[in-house]
Amino acid sequence: MTAQKGKDILLKIGDGEASESFVTVAGLRTKTLSLNARAIDVTNASSDGWRELLAGAGVKQASISGAGVFLDDAAAAEIRGVFFAGTLRNWQVVLPDFGVIEGAFLISNLDYAGDHAREMTVSLALESAGTLTFTEAE
Repeated sequence: MTAQKGKDILLKIGDGEASESFVTVAGLRTKTLSLNARAIDVTNASSDGWRELLAGAGVKQASISGAGVFLDDAAAAEIRGVFFAGTLRNWQVVLPDFGVIEGAFLISNLDYAGDHAREMTVSLALESAGTLTFTEAE
């Protein structure tokens, strides 16, 4: 993958309907997607001193975080409502020229901040809550 503009990464929330459609919810200036897989250590006396890991066995997890400004009042209300309800929603992370990662996430952190002479900003963190899919960019 060649160098890409960070501003082109999009975070979208699903509308929760059966024919799911996604909308960008915030003008996030910083975005991070972390994919993790916990290793299962199966090292034993016959491992000859080398650590051995069990392939395909650990827990996979994704975290998304971002900070910026809301696009509009409707987007702010949507995020706030999802957070206070504690509901799982489908989200998409669009990585240009790479692909789209999609699945259920829980908003685990929602922060509002503001400097006296600047706009109010929001930061949020999402934790995966099920199987994620990856669709490669065409």
